Amino acid sequence: MPYIPLESHLPGITGLLEYSKETAEPIRDLTQILLRGPSTLSEGDRELIATIVSHGNQCKFCTTAHTAAADLYIGESDTAQKVKENIETAPVSEKMKALLTIAKLTGQSGKNVSTEHVNRAKAAGATDIEIHDTVLIAALFCLYNRYVDGMGTALPADAGYYNVLADRLVNHGYTRLPQGYDHLKK
Repeated sequence: MPYIPLESHLPGITGLLEYSKETAEPIRDLTQILLRGPSTLSEGDRELIATIVSHGNQCKFCTTAHTAAADLYIGESDTAQKVKENIETAPVSEKMKALLTIAKLTGQSGKNVSTEHVNRAKAAGATDIEIHDTVLIAALFCLYNRYVDGMGTALPADAGYYNVLADRLVNHGYTRLPQGYDHLKK
């Protein structure tokens, strides 16, 4: 049960972002830039970064939401699951293994990322901007994970909500829907 009154039809981060639209706007803008803006990392790659950080932080809402979004982008549900189980054996490129490792370490503490981790990513073809964006996405999702769990937000009553949310993230990005979210009320 949330620690503050939130719209019951908006579980997880959505309720918090609607609660305080003023603070939500810059967070949404940064998320839109990092996860949907121009990048040499695909949207699916960036959703995998969000997934691995949320998974490491044990944020069930964010892990499930971003796994569903990654699955939609990638077109199957095996890759994200395998990334959560073991990055090194997951069916992703060596570059993504190195970047996902950096993301996971950043989720624990930025100080856990070492020169060796960065050199591994560079040796696998990662650019400086890809390394930068990986760390920034990871840090942003630490904020989200702690915000969601620190406010005690509710999980959706119906697991199908995550598929609806993933579709919205894939097709509309991270900006607020112009019409708001009253259409989700039952």
